Amino acid sequence: MQPGAKLPLPDNHEDRGLYVTSGSVRIAGDEFESGQMMVFKPGDAITVSAGSTGARLMLLGGETLNGPRYISWNFVASSRERLEAAKEAWIQGDFEHGRFRLPVGDELEFIPFPGQVKSS
Repeated sequence: MQPGAKLPLPDNHEDRGLYVTSGSVRIAGDEFESGQMMVFKPGDAITVSAGSTGARLMLLGGETLNGPRYISWNFVASSRERLEAAKEAWIQGDFEHGRFRLPVGDELEFIPFPGQVKSS
């Protein structure tokens, strides 16, 4: 967003959020800096104004998820079993079978799961 630009958020989603990736924004008189995330109530009229240096944002929204979500490091799943399976696949290095794929041309830089000893 250019400095001072305004962006009204759609109000037709149950869940709406905004993450400031750079710059700052003003919402309802409050200022939010890079690295902050806001979640808004359904139906609230929200207008985002870019700060004096502009802003880059990530907007999120959609229907409310239909159950619990489990989070561990970079993984999010709908069950603890799926979360553990993803964790184990990462630790085992399941990159050949497409479980974890990078865009064409990107090189894999393996980042170990927290607490995992990196093998040489």
